[in-house]
Amino acid sequence: MSEPSTLLLEHHLKALKLPTFLRDYKSMAAACAQERSDYPAYLLQLAERELIDRERRAAERRIRDARFPVLKTLETFDFAAQPSINAALVRELIGHGEYMMKRENVLLVGNPGTGKTHLATALGFAACGQGKKVRFATTTALVTELLEARESRSLARLQKQLERLDLLILDELGYVPFSKSGAELLFDVISRAYERTSLIVTTNLPFENWTEVLGSERLTGAMLDRLTHRVHILEANGASYRLKDAKKRIKRP
Repeated sequence: MSEPSTLLLEHHLKALKLPTFLRDYKSMAAACAQERSDYPAYLLQLAERELIDRERRAAERRIRDARFPVLKTLETFDFAAQPSINAALVRELIGHGEYMMKRENVLLVGNPGTGKTHLATALGFAACGQGKKVRFATTTALVTELLEARESRSLARLQKQLERLDLLILDELGYVPFSKSGAELLFDVISRAYERTSLIVTTNLPFENWTEVLGSERLTGAMLDRLTHRVHILEANGASYRLKDAKKRIKRP
């Protein structure tokens, strides 16, 4: 190609937002010429590369938008150390993400330090790879964000952002009790998500003790009714990973 044609082509590829085409068209042309591939085969290979790169960038963007504090995957979870967890159910949930298509919820209930946050993050990470919009937040942080949004009159915008999600992960429900306003705003999020957005909730409290953090038996009952209508419950009743690790370090000479 002449230099003016090359410059014009590269300008058009930038305008069309085809960065992989732009990066690879010369090297791919040389490779196809050597292999004596025809023009459709050349374009097909470029298009496939562009699509793969686009899907990778989109997945990376979804993971970034999810705001995971630390990325955790299922491959790094030690099921042998937590035999109480239903490993088959976890793998089923993570495999195809069908629970999100059915708008089902997942509750991870059990002792502190048993890997509930790890599993919730792994499920969220897999969902990002499956093309889903995910948001991770500690329950306390989300309630604080909701209260601040109400004070700044931006609550409606935040609610719409949450409603556009495919999966909302609420971590560590039960560690800090909420004010009446905070509990009501949290209930509103869960109520809006009902049969629209899948929720993953991790908690160290059995259901009968949720009133301790929500403050109202009526509100607790209504929240549990929505969360447990279509739900998968994973129980983690083993010993704390962190406690085991601390004991090992203390025993070392």
